[in-house]
Amino acid sequence: MAMTLAENFDLYFEIVLADTEELKQESYRIRHTVYADELGWEPVNSKGIEVDECDPYSFSILLKHKRTGVFAGTVRLVIPPNTSPNSKLPFELHCAESVQKEVIDPDSLTRGRFGEISRLSVPSSFRRRLDEKNKPFILNDIKGENAFSDEERRNFPNIAIGLYLSVIAMVKMCNHSHMFVVVEPRLCRRLERLGLKFEQCGEELDYHGIRALFLLSRENFTSNLNPEVLDLFKLLEKQLIPQLALYPYCAT
Repeated sequence: MAMTLAENFDLYFEIVLADTEELKQESYRIRHTVYADELGWEPVNSKGIEVDECDPYSFSILLKHKRTGVFAGTVRLVIPPNTSPNSKLPFELHCAESVQKEVIDPDSLTRGRFGEISRLSVPSSFRRRLDEKNKPFILNDIKGENAFSDEERRNFPNIAIGLYLSVIAMVKMCNHSHMFVVVEPRLCRRLERLGLKFEQCGEELDYHGIRALFLLSRENFTSNLNPEVLDLFKLLEKQLIPQLALYPYCAT
């Protein structure tokens, strides 16, 4: 019998909350690899980490490849605390003028009760397709006998899905009312096919491609997920619960 999406994911990957300085640095290094080294969207720096003004009030998640112990991706949830009104979400800092306030006015929301998915990063070696398997690559100590198998590569497309679902699980546990993300509209269409009903709430902008601000409301966090994706969500939520301690940032 074929394994389910959740069973396949659990075989190869696990979610790790970056709750130590060492793990946070791992997240920042992955971000630098993707956004500076690979894409050239951020300047390369000698420290090999990518950070910004939102990181002090952000919570990062890492996805670990179980067999090798290598981190295959990261994402963060930015939550400006209600005690710091000058702390902004990334979209408030960089594209506030694009917000469609007839859809939602962020100023009407209670600070600390909403956040933004940001900086999802998956290194190129974990984005390789099967037809690229004979092309050389280096990722930490992965080479030779530790090279990825075809079956492992077939599960690489699930990395981004797992990271998105993990952040949504975190948002749900924080009892937030809304979650924002700035992405390409075509990506939101793909997420919608999984049952993630994002609503566009910002004008399209040309920033490394066409992007826009989207919104996911609490009633749509999991209610529309198809059964296989919902099983994966529950697996990731189960992994996160014992790791999570966000009480100062959780709504009551």
